[in-house]
Amino acid sequence: MIRLLSFVFALFVSSYASSTTLLILGDSLSAGYQMPIAQAWPSLLPEELAKQNKTVDVVNASISGDTTGNGLSRLPSLLQEHQPSYVLIELGANDGLRGFPPNNVEKNLSAMIAQAKASGATPILMQIRVPPNYGNRYSDAFFDIYPTVAQKDGVSLIPFFLEQVIIKPEWMMSDGLHPKPEAQPFIAEYVAGHLVKHL
Repeated sequence: MIRLLSFVFALFVSSYASSTTLLILGDSLSAGYQMPIAQAWPSLLPEELAKQNKTVDVVNASISGDTTGNGLSRLPSLLQEHQPSYVLIELGANDGLRGFPPNNVEKNLSAMIAQAKASGATPILMQIRVPPNYGNRYSDAFFDIYPTVAQKDGVSLIPFFLEQVIIKPEWMMSDGLHPKPEAQPFIAEYVAGHLVKHL
């Protein structure tokens, strides 16, 4: 009996230790802006990943309005609490909308990547764009932050899902910035398709 209990306990510990947790650190694009959180794409992501034989627990730590600076200050406690295997960083849109200097955004992203790596997690970066009305010079400089950081810090870079959504006006809210609930299943499938290559 004792031997059986020991075996069951060892099996439980092994299963728990091998579980994969993905922490999503994002802004309103991932936080379920103006919709129930259950409809937001991160909530739909585990099912999409399961279709590709990946069992992943998703922790959505996204907060509307967050900048890369906010994410940097919040990440240490999130890493300690959830001990994720992976951290998907979807931040920078609010920095861009506020016209923050690209070099500050770059420093914050690199610092978050370093924090994630130090915790034992694998960071993954999502490309972010700002609207073209900010001018080509700023928009291009902002866009270039992400491949530069990914190459410099040795992390995977996945595409910005909004570029595939914004071309369908019926999927966008009246503010022209946030996807509607109807777009969330597509986003979950799109992100899963790119994310699965790096898990």
